[in-house]
Amino acid sequence: MSEEEFRVDEAIEVAGMAIFETTGKHLSDAEVLVLRGSWERQTYEQIALNTNYTANYLQRDIGAKLWKLLSKALQEPDIGKSNFREALKRRWRLRSISKESLTASPTPNLQPLIPYLSPNNQSLSLIEPEFPDGQVPLGSTFYVERPPIELQCYEEILQPGALIRIKALRQMGKTSLMSRVLDYAANQGCQTVRLNLRAERAIFVKLDKFLRWFCANVSRELELEPVLDDYWNENLFGSRQSCTMYFQAYLLEQIDSPLALALDEADWVFQYPEIAEEFFSLLREWYEEAKNLDIWQRLRVIVAYSTEVYIPLNIHQSPFNVGLPVELSEFSLQQVQDLAQRHRLDLADSQVNQLMAMVGGHPYLLRLALYRVRRQDVTLEQLLQDAPTEAGIYSDHLLRHLISLQKSLELRAAFKQVVTSNSPVQLKPMQVYQLQRMGLLQVQGNDVMPRCNLYRQYFCDRL
Repeated sequence: MSEEEFRVDEAIEVAGMAIFETTGKHLSDAEVLVLRGSWERQTYEQIALNTNYTANYLQRDIGAKLWKLLSKALQEPDIGKSNFREALKRRWRLRSISKESLTASPTPNLQPLIPYLSPNNQSLSLIEPEFPDGQVPLGSTFYVERPPIELQCYEEILQPGALIRIKALRQMGKTSLMSRVLDYAANQGCQTVRLNLRAERAIFVKLDKFLRWFCANVSRELELEPVLDDYWNENLFGSRQSCTMYFQAYLLEQIDSPLALALDEADWVFQYPEIAEEFFSLLREWYEEAKNLDIWQRLRVIVAYSTEVYIPLNIHQSPFNVGLPVELSEFSLQQVQDLAQRHRLDLADSQVNQLMAMVGGHPYLLRLALYRVRRQDVTLEQLLQDAPTEAGIYSDHLLRHLISLQKSLELRAAFKQVVTSNSPVQLKPMQVYQLQRMGLLQVQGNDVMPRCNLYRQYFCDRL
């Protein structure tokens, strides 16, 4: 390639490699947008046209950080929008020379694992795959964005009195998204608290005990001394009003910046209907108070909960029908291909299609498969063959669903009808509702079918 052929696509590739080598992170869609627009000498206002981004966001939150990151990655000071082209061209020349010196071809077994050159161009570096266990860590190269969800959450969390509701099946990425929204809020000057509501059962014996536990833990996370007794009087005001006074008169008064409060695994509270009804209606009350009192505008709440658990709440008291709703869907074909590339797997389109036919676009199931193949523990072909069996990598996941189905004779019979039929079937509306919330169904009009071949093949033999 001649220097005349060093164009915008090559520049984006060089920038992406340099940043990946430094941080282990790929360029985001917004960063690619800024690079491409800046290459064409567009203003941020011009770049923002026909996108979901604002010019201010692209300039302050994306561009400013991107140029600093490039300076660090390329080891050149003061790279900016006006001079990044030449800096990238210098790195491209250096990389081209280094590539020519690598005359040995990789063996077939290593083909999927070809790494990028390290920053000093003297050795090869590998990014080790992450075992998909819980949250995808901040900064991980294996986090796949789902535009425009992240941007919507980033914008909403900065709004006074905001409420963001993140719901999805288990292991779909709720906590990973929540952590990134909290990280963004912190970078914008908010104080942040993340509280996992999966507390020990003794906390849920009484509403007063639960709310005091809740307030004490928020205080601790804010590094404030819990002084509940100064504001709490269950007999005179009741537990809910005491909790409200503690937040309004103490916690929110003590901080001089907005508070982003993230409540993870909120569905755990659903096991205790009386406490759930009181607690979640309290969150709704605080959300409404932000429209009347400035002090409550400092509080921004994120609630993450599973679609597999549900309790009915009064429509006028529930926080689950107000604020910004975020429902995480499965990965698309393009996102799965991107995830495979991040695992350094050069999968053919037919292989990606076979994997998705087996597990759909479920993030956890996909990451577990790609992790095992990337580690060369098993071939993709063998993995797919064993997947719907007790010897496969999904045995724990499948067993959890089997146990849930066995709790209801009606639901078990309904799903057996679905998996044993060669064509879509119709079920009772409540059966469809419950099985869909478990993530076991695809719904097409009034017809349903198994969500993926994994469920069809496994449950066909076990129900």
